[in-house]
Amino acid sequence: MLRTGVVGVGDMGSGLAKNLLHNGFPTTGFDIDPVRMDALKELGVEPSENVADLGRRSDVVFVMVMHGDQAKSVILGDDGLVNSMQAGGVVVLSATIKPAEATEIGQALQGTGIGLVDSPVSGGFPGAQGGTLTMMAAGSPTDLETARPAMEAVSSTIWPVGETPGQGQTVKACLQSLLGAMFSATFEASVLAAKAGINGEAFLNVVANSSGGCGITKTALENIIDRKFEGTGSHISTMHKDLTISMSLGEALGVPLHTAAAAMQIFHAGKTRYPDGDNWVCTRVIEEIVGAELHRGEAVQR
Repeated sequence: MLRTGVVGVGDMGSGLAKNLLHNGFPTTGFDIDPVRMDALKELGVEPSENVADLGRRSDVVFVMVMHGDQAKSVILGDDGLVNSMQAGGVVVLSATIKPAEATEIGQALQGTGIGLVDSPVSGGFPGAQGGTLTMMAAGSPTDLETARPAMEAVSSTIWPVGETPGQGQTVKACLQSLLGAMFSATFEASVLAAKAGINGEAFLNVVANSSGGCGITKTALENIIDRKFEGTGSHISTMHKDLTISMSLGEALGVPLHTAAAAMQIFHAGKTRYPDGDNWVCTRVIEEIVGAELHRGEAVQR
């Protein structure tokens, strides 16, 4: 049985650790936040003293941190996984970072005996906690074969997208440019409905059962009409960061991203006005401009 580890056990990483444990994998976890470490113990996951300790105790390690610098420190630092995992071990880079950063990590691991599967995820907090994430995986066939049993414990769908680190992050950046635009269009449509005096539940029912209905629009509208703008597991900082990566990739490749750029600005406004909110809080910024709110019942005019 593979021994597994998770570095970064917030909303997403805690779900990975929980599902690895529930699928029979001996699992350790580490986070710099002591509150998260205490929560791990309640799940039954073994806490590690530091990244090096976790690496020594793991054959496959999921890295679910926020930024590329954190990922490089965890994997390549003096006390990082490269210096503590045994040869043949595999790091699954499940965090979303810049493609160039994943490429850099992959190149640095060459010749160390430690493999890398560049596999950011989609599905958010519900997918992480429910073990139904979609993984877009780039890595050698050998590394994928080693890591696959553990990846299957946290994912309902694993899509191989290449063999070179960076390719997984590139696919994720393209995906997030699409999702960001879908979110932003939903926020705007909800305020348009509110200003027109439409009942929020009626609008949700129509959207959910039309060609515009999907997980993105349904989840966003449900949270908007129930006025749930915090604590839903989809913090605005994450999507804001992801859109920054998408825009950076577009700039590097010379690809105009007009719609993603508009979404970037909507999320930037939301993050600036409500830094502790979730994705849907962007809607409040637009609502404040026009003086109308979409509720599950009748719309509220301010």
